[in-house]
Amino acid sequence: MTDEAPKTHPTGAPWRNFYGRFKGKTLRGTQQEYLDEDLAKFSPGPVEWDVNPDRTNLDLEGLFDDKDVWLEIGFGGGEHLVHQAQQNPDVGIIGCEPYINGVAMLLGKIRKAGVDNLRVHPGDARHLFDVLPEASISKAFLLYPDPWPKKRHHRRRFVTPDHIAPLARVLKPGAIFRVATDIPDYVRQTLEVVPKQGFEWLAEGPEDWRVAWPDWISTRYEQKALREDRTPHYLTFRRLAD
Repeated sequence: MTDEAPKTHPTGAPWRNFYGRFKGKTLRGTQQEYLDEDLAKFSPGPVEWDVNPDRTNLDLEGLFDDKDVWLEIGFGGGEHLVHQAQQNPDVGIIGCEPYINGVAMLLGKIRKAGVDNLRVHPGDARHLFDVLPEASISKAFLLYPDPWPKKRHHRRRFVTPDHIAPLARVLKPGAIFRVATDIPDYVRQTLEVVPKQGFEWLAEGPEDWRVAWPDWISTRYEQKALREDRTPHYLTFRRLAD
């Protein structure tokens, strides 16, 4: 006999370490109301292993009426996600965020903006990657992800093969992947890892990473970075054909 830990969860899910918070301060009454009344109707479909143990693909064509589908990974408070939904009504957008306080903030913004061309997965992006059809996403965003600044924690960053490889699988050839960060070492790791997973960096000169994208809306995380004299970097990658 051995004392090896099981390699799967009782639901059948692989054991995936998750580093970060699922919940912060106690939700306000209105935030809990948003979750109770709105979250289910913005579901992209069955994602979590306990409700979709066979890992059946989501029906994106039925969900968004054959529109192009975009993905935002870790949408924070949701301002960029709602902005893109408003500016691109002909696109369907899925937002993924495990931090339930941020999900509640997004749902409040959705109510105010009145947009309906987006869906929300309140959990680990890797579970969502499991059930997205291969080559189904036209654009993806990773904006100000948790920097995990200590060197021993760099493997916790999103820009590792554990995350980027399944992301590459669900992106269409030619799809755009945008990364925004104010952490120089996160830029370094991104430029080391992402191209090895089937992407090309599209920068031709310094302005291509120093200047924000034309359709950009500055997020609260970026505003904090600017107040603290940190420099944003805007990295654009294209998914290569296999």
